[in-house]
Amino acid sequence: MTHDSHPPAAIFHGWILDTPDDPFTGGVLRAEQCALAVDDGVITFRGSLADAQNRHPGAEVIGVDGLLLPGFVDTHVHYPQPRIIGGLGMPLLEWLDRCALPEEARMADLAYAQAVAGEFVGGLIGAGTTTALVFGSHYAAATDALFAAAYGKGLRMTAGLVVADQELRADLHTTPERAACDAAGLIEAWHGTGKLRYAVTPRFALSASPDLLDSCLATLEGTPDVFFTSHVNENPAEVAVVAALFPEASSYSDVYDRHGLLGPRSLLAHNVHPTDAELARLAASGTAVAHCPSSNSSLGSGLFPLRRHVEAGVRVSLGSDVGAGTGFSHFKEGLQAYFHQQLQPDGLALGPAHLLHLATRAGALALGHADVGHLGVGAAFDAIEVAPPSGSALHSILCHAGSADRALAGVFANGTSADINRVWMGGVLSHARACQ
Repeated sequence: MTHDSHPPAAIFHGWILDTPDDPFTGGVLRAEQCALAVDDGVITFRGSLADAQNRHPGAEVIGVDGLLLPGFVDTHVHYPQPRIIGGLGMPLLEWLDRCALPEEARMADLAYAQAVAGEFVGGLIGAGTTTALVFGSHYAAATDALFAAAYGKGLRMTAGLVVADQELRADLHTTPERAACDAAGLIEAWHGTGKLRYAVTPRFALSASPDLLDSCLATLEGTPDVFFTSHVNENPAEVAVVAALFPEASSYSDVYDRHGLLGPRSLLAHNVHPTDAELARLAASGTAVAHCPSSNSSLGSGLFPLRRHVEAGVRVSLGSDVGAGTGFSHFKEGLQAYFHQQLQPDGLALGPAHLLHLATRAGALALGHADVGHLGVGAAFDAIEVAPPSGSALHSILCHAGSADRALAGVFANGTSADINRVWMGGVLSHARACQ
């Protein structure tokens, strides 16, 4: 069955966990042993198995081993970088020069880019990520290859051409005019095709001239539902360079704001070192932030001030930030997010419901997907089955967990991609451990 065909009605039955209501504002983990009826990729009923079968006589009943969770939502990840995961021991700007940017330049070779695109999309889906906001390539042909790979697998993806015209190596530079032309071609080819959307993506303010940022705004305003994404306040040295390049701006995020790029369809990665004024402005504009904890740890960027974001009203979700991040798994990102808050004197105490919400529903809402990130009626059936191999530590934990909270905590503490047995996207089985 292809990803865009219509799967037959099916009933999924087992332990189902999600967080439809935000735990940061009083919501709780919803954990039920129940049935979901899925028709044409959408959940049409949630309740008892008997009622589901009465409503859908003859539908296949699919038993869930372990736990069924919503598919993960990764709100910051770099397509060109999976082969350079593990570049340890360097701060951001050195890591970019020595690891990331040389690899990104290799994407000029279309065959190389196509191979990486396949690995990248497969890596996301294998880790249980069914929705992603992706930094594409600096090259239009390579970014086209990313869209083609995502479309072929049915990944729900928002992505775009990465643009820069200063500071970076010259072979990654574009011009405002070429950036607009390349974006227009990619938007025409892919925006709104299947589950794909376009995101205007200057690499960061450091590498974008005012003219290029104005070009980005023109693209953003030219097509409905186009998103904007970039980096902000990741590393103190980076923040200092941006301040020197844009002395008229009051802060890093103010560079984007002065060019009209903050808003409810904007998502900025990292924001480890924000000012209070920046947080207030991000909240007022509706701009969301992707928290990338394993990357922040790996590059020594700092501990994310989650409490300040939440108290200011800034929307926060999770990003893996591959390849500065250490892998695609949101189990790892959730655990690292927990660790970061434990280590801060003013950290925000996180429970398993918070981690699941950050990894699923929060990211979906930040990307404007009301029907993603939960497993209620009307949601797309994007789901993962966490069923660790018999004899593993996580299998033992789940067998002896006294509550759903304890089971979910064990999943985030011990889970890896190897513990994901099956992944469905739009009701279609997209990954199965037994098939590997």
